[in-house]
Amino acid sequence: MKRKLQIGVMGSAADLNYSDGVASLAERVGELLAERGAVTVYGAEKDYDSLSTAAARGAKRKGGLTIGVTYGKGKDIWDKEGNTDVVVVTGLERGGGREFVLVNSCDAIIAISGGSGTLTELAIAYQSNIPMVALTGVGGWSEKLAGEFIDARKRRPVLAAATPEEAVEMVIREASQP
Repeated sequence: MKRKLQIGVMGSAADLNYSDGVASLAERVGELLAERGAVTVYGAEKDYDSLSTAAARGAKRKGGLTIGVTYGKGKDIWDKEGNTDVVVVTGLERGGGREFVLVNSCDAIIAISGGSGTLTELAIAYQSNIPMVALTGVGGWSEKLAGEFIDARKRRPVLAAATPEEAVEMVIREASQP
């Protein structure tokens, strides 16, 4: 039996005040990943909602498997509806440690908007040669880096996707490459 693809969904935490429309796009990404049989891996926050958590909600709605990677100690995460199947507790802090474990657990990632944490995750993916797809039209770092390279080495571009459907199609294709 072939291992399921582990696709990370990275995006803004609620303190960045994203719109309900952007949250709906993140939920749709999760639904589509579940429909394609991929595992949704996300950064599980402890104190508030996020676009990544929204993707987990969407994945669970379609019967998908979800893995939340959290910081610090303890499995207490912000997941009021019980949409997280597996909680990975890193014992590490935000700002690099947790993000390193999160990204390196993924075959590819989708970025949706995002602040400094998403920027860190994209940089880690770039350095680890992990495929990245960025949703456009949603602001944040995904908007800024869509279609760009992280640095002048031009190792791997951040692929731009205009819709959740396009993002999932691209990320599955990229993650399936040898």
